Amino acid sequence: HHTGASLKFTDNVRTDPPQTGKEVSFMEEKIKVLIAEDVAPIRKRYAAVLKKCPAIEVVAEVGTGEEARKTARKLNPDVILMDIEMEAKDAGIRATGEILAEMPDIKIIILTVYEEDELVFSAFRLGACDYVLKNASNEEIVNAVTSAYRGQSPIRPEIADKFRRVKTYESSFLFMLNILSTLTPKELDTLYLLSTGYNKRQICEMRCVEMSTVKSQVHSILKKFNKKKI
Repeated sequence: HHTGASLKFTDNVRTDPPQTGKEVSFMEEKIKVLIAEDVAPIRKRYAAVLKKCPAIEVVAEVGTGEEARKTARKLNPDVILMDIEMEAKDAGIRATGEILAEMPDIKIIILTVYEEDELVFSAFRLGACDYVLKNASNEEIVNAVTSAYRGQSPIRPEIADKFRRVKTYESSFLFMLNILSTLTPKELDTLYLLSTGYNKRQICEMRCVEMSTVKSQVHSILKKFNKKKI
């Protein structure tokens, strides 16, 4: 009876040819990495470095924050290497915030040219777990990925220190402009009237709409600015 059990065990481990179920569980052990970087040679270098590591599987390579968002939703990677500046100066930051709001378990490592970049700190505030300089060694890149996956990313003293001092992206003009650009014309109109001192009832009368319409616009505006009340 015992030998049956041990045979069964070796069966499971070394089935020949492998059963699909076994293949899937084996793949799951690999760290699934998504690379988001708009400069192709840099992106290819990271991919080549990570592909050499048997514990890591590069599931996709993309060149914009928008693609990073879509691909993360589709493939649910364990770790994302995220460039800050892609189709816009802060594309990687916006993608980081949106991905982590939806999928908080993904570990995001920021790729940056300068440690001093104010946007790096914004990324940390949004939940990124580490950063890597673009000229980092192969070993540093692999270590950053494996540490992030295990939840062992270092708390870098320079980050902790600057958290307290750096002007954050969320309070910056650029951030406000980005949010304003997502408002619909009606929402902008409502926001303008509220900011000039009209209340919801007056706005209803001026625009000949139901209170529920104005309330839902206000709700949508607050959600976009991540605020509870105006």
